[in-house]
Amino acid sequence: MGLFRKLAVTVVALGAAAAAVGWFLSAPKQLDADQLAALGTGDATRGERIFWAGGCSSCHARPKSQGDAMLQLAGGLELKTPFGVFVPPNISSDPASGIGNWSLEHFANAMLNGVSPAGEHYYPAFPYSSYARMKPADVADLFAFMKTLPAVEGNAAGHQLGFPFNIRRGLGLWKLLHLSDEPVIALAADAPESVALGRYLVEGPGHCGECHTPRDFAGGAKKDQWLAGAPAAEGTGVIPNITSGEGGIGAWSEAEIASFLSDGFNPEFDSAGGAMADVIKSTARLTPEDRTAIAAYLKLIPPHPNGYPAAPAPPPS
Repeated sequence: MGLFRKLAVTVVALGAAAAAVGWFLSAPKQLDADQLAALGTGDATRGERIFWAGGCSSCHARPKSQGDAMLQLAGGLELKTPFGVFVPPNISSDPASGIGNWSLEHFANAMLNGVSPAGEHYYPAFPYSSYARMKPADVADLFAFMKTLPAVEGNAAGHQLGFPFNIRRGLGLWKLLHLSDEPVIALAADAPESVALGRYLVEGPGHCGECHTPRDFAGGAKKDQWLAGAPAAEGTGVIPNITSGEGGIGAWSEAEIASFLSDGFNPEFDSAGGAMADVIKSTARLTPEDRTAIAAYLKLIPPHPNGYPAAPAPPPS
């Protein structure tokens, strides 16, 4: 066998081995028995709080929905990204168009692992990289509440993605880099309970970092610039810097942040606009204690004065 042929065979063999390793590493992972047992049975009353903390209506209700229409989770909002257009699906209780036929196990695997009932990876436009930090019991409670919501017929439009982003299997490698249940911000051992609660709500169900944190070339959150602002997912405008220093919301008091999350008015009496206006519809339904906890956590975020450019007096999320 000539040298060139030997080299060719070696390259092919190495390529096949690398492909096999990549295929193995990228396999969707399901929750194990202990993780499933930790879910419990779920409580719809508690789940309503998690629903509003997660702002599920912001992406899954029809745009500009008000009142009871916020509970009609038909999907359809377009999220424009450098990778293509992602469209949140129908997650109503309709058995054909939504998740009415899902089990709690299906739901938990989607929320915590980003895996569909069919065993495929979900795209991280569905913010499971934040939901992975949620308590299993809260996931079960949320599912119990969502089962009480109206069934809405009709499938949302599909994603608009080109090659190679339309190949879901590769997301398994993305998850190895970016999916973790570890908190982003470390807290002191003696940190007040309110700060710990705020961290949980912001980093977990509230998934604030998904919009307010810039991303790398692969779409992973740049955690060293946590909450420093980013381009808006709707394709125009920016999501502001909400860190604690100059360029962020350092001049806001905890009371002003909590008030903004309740009524949408910032300290200059300007009202929230764009996607944040929809977020406020959800945070306004949280308890005062939850909003105060979010504010306490945000005031501890390390400043990023060179974060993404933002308008004066940026509103938090």
